[in-house]
Parts: sequence; C-alpha cells; structure tokens
Amino acid sequence: MADFDPNPSGEDVNELRHRWSDTTDTFKRVYDVLLGITEPTSYREIAETADCSPNAAKKHLDRLAEMGIAQTDRQSRPARYERNDAYFEWQDANRLADEFTVEEIIERVRRLEDRREQFEQRFGTTDPTSVSVFEHDDHDAIHERMDAISEWQSLERDIRLYELARQLSLNDGHLLPA
Repeated sequence: MADFDPNPSGEDVNELRHRWSDTTDTFKRVYDVLLGITEPTSYREIAETADCSPNAAKKHLDRLAEMGIAQTDRQSRPARYERNDAYFEWQDANRLADEFTVEEIIERVRRLEDRREQFEQRFGTTDPTSVSVFEHDDHDAIHERMDAISEWQSLERDIRLYELARQLSLNDGHLLPA
C-alpha cells in the first residue's frame, strides 16, 4: 500500500486529473466540480476545473439548476453557480425517513436535543456562532472549544435533518400533509 502524501507532486496531480478527465463524462465532471466549490463560481471557472468548454459547463450547470442541485446567480456576469445545500439536506432527510421508524426518529431527536442543551448550558447561549473560541490563551483550550463548537453545529444540522425526516415519514414523503 502506498504511503499517503499530503503534498503530491505536480506530475501525480496531472496524472490523476488526466485519468479523471478520460474516464468521466462531461456532465459528471461538472457535477463533481459543483459539489466541491464553496462559493458562487463562474461557469467559466467551473469549465476550466472540469476540463470542458465553457458552453458545455453552462449547459450542464443549467440542467443541474433545473434539477435543484445547483443555484444560479444570473445577475452576475458571467453567471455564477453554487451547489444547493438544501437539496442535499432534503436527500439526507429522505434517506433517514426510509431508514428509521417515526418512533426511532423521535427518540434520536430527543437525544440530540439533550446533548444540545448541555452545550447551551456550558456556553450560556442557544447560538453556537455567538461563542468565541479565543477566550483563552492556552492552545489546548482553544482547540477543545473549537471541537465543541463544531460538534454543537453538527448537532444542530442533525436535529434539522431528523425533524425533516420525521415530517416526511408522517406525511408519506411530503413536507406538509396532503
């Protein structure tokens, strides 16, 4: 087994990109790039990373936007795209609704809310984003607070997902009763 190299050579990176480009169709490459971006990005930049023409990238990004997977800022020139995180949350919630019973979901939410209450009591707030991690000079204390806040934010997301899954389960796959 090869050792992991956190700084692969340019040659290794080029080989991987070439293999990805050769074995993956254009739509999938554009999709992969969209999933990896963290801010609105022009279709030209996405095309460059996806190793395709700007026209092909725009066509596929528009298709992904129609599917709800991407969001488009058409006011900017050129148009900018980003992944639609709500779409992926909905997919995750759907998976949870299929995987667990309503009772199991309710129990999971109860345990997550208990854990959230512990964080709220510890930090004296209901909002993890309001907590400063730099209130200490000690590196270990700062790191520990960063881990705690990260876990708290993950809890918040999980509670949202399980609540959405509960709604989907109770309403035969719909958010609202029919």
